[in-house]
Amino acid sequence: QVQLVESGGGLVQAGGSLRLSCAASGRTFSTYAMGWFRQAPGKEREFVARISLSGITSYYADSVKGRFTISRDNARNTVYLQMNSLKPEDTAVYYCAADRFYSGTYAYESEYDYWGQGTQVTVSS
Repeated sequence: QVQLVESGGGLVQAGGSLRLSCAASGRTFSTYAMGWFRQAPGKEREFVARISLSGITSYYADSVKGRFTISRDNARNTVYLQMNSLKPEDTAVYYCAADRFYSGTYAYESEYDYWGQGTQVTVSS
């Protein structure tokens, strides 16, 4: 069982930056790949980024590539999402998720076993 708690959301102007954090409970954090998803009002939840167990490999949605960076600190049981050059269309609730056994569908919600409660990011124009 893994419990995930996101933080770092808030209101920022377009072009600004935010860093989201997701703290995980338990001693097995390093055995989970981690992902970030987001859900904008009236839209389905969508994949944002994923990072491997070791942190060496990462994947990004095309819409955030080059602006967002996912990273992790296994000693601190924490995964981060650095968001730069934010746009109003990045406004959403951001969720972190943990994946115990990779089945090859990293961009799908069904791949992930545990989810946080979400943190709101609002980007004003």
